[in-house]
Amino acid sequence: MYDIRWIRENAAHFDQGLINRKAEPLSARLLAKDDERRAAIAISQSAQERRNALSKEIGHAMAAKDQARADALKTEVASLKEKLTQAEALEKSLIAELDTDLAAIPNTALDGVPVGADEHGNVLVREWGTPKPLGFEAKQHFEIGEALGLMDFEAAAKMSGARFVINKGQLARLERAIGQFMLDLHTSENGYMEVNPPLLVKDHAVFGTNQLPKFADDLFRVLPDYWLIPTAEVSLTNLVRESILEKKELPLRVTALTHCFRAEAGAAGRDTRGMIRQHQFQKVELVTIATPEQSIAEHEHMTRSAEMVLQKLGLPYRVMLLCTGDMGFGSQKTYDIEVWLPGQGMYREISSCSVCGEFQARRMNARFKSADGKANRFVHTLNGSGLAVGRTLVAILENYQNADGSVTVPDVLLPYMGGVKKIEKVG
Repeated sequence: MYDIRWIRENAAHFDQGLINRKAEPLSARLLAKDDERRAAIAISQSAQERRNALSKEIGHAMAAKDQARADALKTEVASLKEKLTQAEALEKSLIAELDTDLAAIPNTALDGVPVGADEHGNVLVREWGTPKPLGFEAKQHFEIGEALGLMDFEAAAKMSGARFVINKGQLARLERAIGQFMLDLHTSENGYMEVNPPLLVKDHAVFGTNQLPKFADDLFRVLPDYWLIPTAEVSLTNLVRESILEKKELPLRVTALTHCFRAEAGAAGRDTRGMIRQHQFQKVELVTIATPEQSIAEHEHMTRSAEMVLQKLGLPYRVMLLCTGDMGFGSQKTYDIEVWLPGQGMYREISSCSVCGEFQARRMNARFKSADGKANRFVHTLNGSGLAVGRTLVAILENYQNADGSVTVPDVLLPYMGGVKKIEKVG
């Protein structure tokens, strides 16, 4: 969310940032509304000053026993009271309108982010690993899971509808092992603290991480006051809402393995088969709260932490720097990590790591004490998947599939699998 004073001081930069993100320049309209707000404040202040002066004059008139003058002054005070009420109501209305407008504007990209209209403008940053030929025709994950008798979309659909799955037996254990492995890696090697956060949050929490109001259709609402989290980013980032942190506490790195819930309102017809795009899934989330000076380095650290998971699993991937037209609403800069899926013969996103600057912190009023102690500054927030558990399971099934239909368990997951080295057909 933007500070209108910053927009006033950086109008051209603000407008260019919106143009880069396929949006219309808005500074003129926003500043005009802010001018109205300022005018209402001026009227209110002038009326209040006149009212205070009249109160003194009434006192003098009463002391001089000039009742006629006192009554005339009281009449003017009454009219000023009505004028003051109207001006204050107008100011309140304009502030609400301005806040609504500001909340709907995407973040401005950092310098160096490529300008582009869509995913075709993204830039390859690096690749790791080489897709290996399997020596047989690769199957997609849902073909593998169903043939094993351990992945059931039909039973899930009977109770919940489309975009749900039931994993069973050793496949369910493998999915659990993936999440536990990721948590252990991030907490033991990458400096993140594990958190077990709420899955239900209120409006202000979802607004704080900019899912509301723009993306309400992508969320699941539960009763009037609660939303199911679309990602643990919501819960983890809101840990610092309405807080003033000590600078020495930063960077604060936290992680969580949670279920996530997404309506996928904008994904009609996309990935309708399989586990790529579901209403309910598990994900290990990484969130960092940092100072402005730390945020860029922390973005690189977060991305490397997510990459480490794929490296230890031996899964080929590539890192893409997203262009302005493909970035998320609250992001200043985003790296997407795409894993190789031999069943699809293509790379698919498995993690998105973003630095948001103070965009979310302003919504949450999350600050830290400056070194000189004179002023509090907004923190910078970062978030990323470390990784999406379901998509990691997909990648393992497709990359570790064998010609006989079995799936070899990656070495780093063996300690979590109770001696199971290969997942084979049931019965």
